[in-house]
Order: sequence, then C-alpha cells, then structure tokens
Amino acid sequence: MAISLAGYAVWSLTGALALATLLPLSKLPFGAIRGLAFPRAQMAILAALAAVFAVIMGGPLRGPAVMLAIIAFVQLGYIIKFTPIWPKQSQRATPSQLADKTRQMSLLCANVKMSNRSYARLMRLINDQDPDVAVAIEVDAEWTQALEEAFRYTYEHWVKVPQDNGYGLCLMSRLPLHDTKVRTLITENVPSIRTGLTLPSGDPVELHILHPEPPVIDHDTKGRDSEIALVGLEAQQAAVPTIVAGDLNDVAWSTTTRRFQRLSGLLDPRVGRGLYNTFHADFAVFRWPLDHLFHSAQFRLVSIKRLDHIGSDHFPIFFQLALTAQPADATPIEPATVQEEVEVRSMIRDEKQRDRAPIGEDWEKD
Repeated sequence: MAISLAGYAVWSLTGALALATLLPLSKLPFGAIRGLAFPRAQMAILAALAAVFAVIMGGPLRGPAVMLAIIAFVQLGYIIKFTPIWPKQSQRATPSQLADKTRQMSLLCANVKMSNRSYARLMRLINDQDPDVAVAIEVDAEWTQALEEAFRYTYEHWVKVPQDNGYGLCLMSRLPLHDTKVRTLITENVPSIRTGLTLPSGDPVELHILHPEPPVIDHDTKGRDSEIALVGLEAQQAAVPTIVAGDLNDVAWSTTTRRFQRLSGLLDPRVGRGLYNTFHADFAVFRWPLDHLFHSAQFRLVSIKRLDHIGSDHFPIFFQLALTAQPADATPIEPATVQEEVEVRSMIRDEKQRDRAPIGEDWEKD
C-alpha cells in the first residue's frame, strides 16, 4: 500500500521523537543531547497526539502508532512523579508545626533577566509575599542599586554580587546570616553563595544559592553538572539542615538533578505536587521547571507557589518551610553509589582545571 504524504510525515516524526527520547539515555554531557531532556512533557503530548492520528489513519501507520505510544509512555515516566498521583517527598507541615512561627522560613527566588528593567514588578511581588529571604539572580549593578533603594529598611542582611555577565546574585534576608561566603565553585565569574542563617527559634540552617551555566547546543554541560554535583556533596556533609535553591539551568527530572538528589539526600517539594514550570515565562507551550529548591528531611512544606510575571523570561517561585526536630519518617531517595561519587569527584577536579569564559556571558549585553 502506498504511503501518503501524511504517512511520511508520521514516520518522520516518529523517528525524530524516538531519537530525541533515546539520546538523553546515553547521559553524554553535551548540550545538544542533555537539552533534549527538557521538553519531555511536550514530546509526550506530541507523541500521544501523533499516535492517535496514526491509529485513525490505520494501514501502514499501525507500526508508528505503537512506537509513538511507547515514546509517550517513556516520556511520561520521567514527569509523572511531578503530579499529585505520585507519593510526595516533602511532607506537609502539621497544624502544630504551622503554629510555631519561630521555626518557619520563607524564600522567594527570582531570575530577573539582567536586561529586564521592570524593577517595580519584582518590588511589588516581594512586598506582597514578604519573604524572610529574597534572592535575585542575573543582577548587575543597576539591579542591585534598585533593590537596595527599595528594601534597605526591610532586610537587614545582604549579600550583593552584581555582575554584568548574567551571573550576578543578590540575597536579602531578615534572618541573621553568618559564615557567609561568595564562591567560585567551578567556572571563573560564575559565583554562588553559601551562608548560614538563624531562624527566630535560634535553629541554624545552611543555605546555598546557585546559578550554574546553561546547556547550549555547541558546548558540553560539565561545568553546570560539576557545580550542581559539588554542592550535592557538600550538602551531604552538612552538620545542620540545608537548603539549596536557585536557577539550576536544569529540569527537575534530568540525569544531573536526580544525581544531585542521590548525592545530597535533599528532598524536592514538587514531587507528588506539580511541575511548577518557571521558564519560559513568555511562551506557555515551551515551559519547564528550571528554578529549584531542595531541602533536608527535617523541613516540612508549608507552601509552594509560582508567582506572577515580572518582565523576565523566568517566573519567580516562592517556598515556605517549617523546621522540625526529626527528619521525615522515610526519605525515598536512593543514595549515590561509591562509583558514582568517584566519577563525580573526577569530573569536578577536571572542570576546575579548565580555563574558559562562562557560557553565554554576553547574551544580556545585546
């Protein structure tokens, strides 16, 4: 039976989706391959729709229909844990934990997009949400100055790292900070923040703020992967409850992020609740979760919400947590193997020795 033009299109789409599904399984650290793990929800929907069309067409398209259905199920297998039908990693705070405000903290994280100058939109969000800790990512000197003018009397404690390459950071906190360090973990001019903070109850918490390099088609992802893994190893060794937050330039279901959880043992509050897609704010069809918060099992979740558009390509995201005396009863995270830790430490060591400019440091200067 002759294959129609529509049939050729279905076969071509099936081949492309099969390749896009299989390549990330290789775990090769190249942007062109790792980036294919981002649009898993979009590829699952596209494969399912194409499978239905192939079934309707029948005849020689029965084979592609089966393949497309398999592709849809494989893609869904990665994202289904970020739906309410999956068991939750972060346990909900109990009424007694909610009543103890002294052991709670809230954090708002926003990638502002350096070239975006809609300062007032972020200011309104911060005023509305009134977080204990607010983090702005991709800030330059102008952004830092605007934030300081708006909140110098609201937040007593500041960590300002303005940069004109899209990797600047600004942390504002009403909770006392201590042992604060601004560090270059892997790539020069890609800073991160590690700080202790003290809850009103007096309990200490360790906070890491990250914004590693993004994956791009023509470059490997070892810099990003190494920075995320290194913080995972540090979190594993932390003596106090730990939070890691920021724009990780990676999706929640990726090889890198899942390895980070195995290395750190930290929990993802989105598991069992929702995707909370934060990027791209301007294109609803192409969105995925790039802005993250992971926490120790001693924390319980009070709330999580994606916030309104601020003129950036990212939506801000807001978390509120309650610290408890004991970790959750069960932490459903498989620990990293010895071999995995050896491989990660080798990658980190090699990346630290590379001398290169950060990826995309001129993107926001055009």
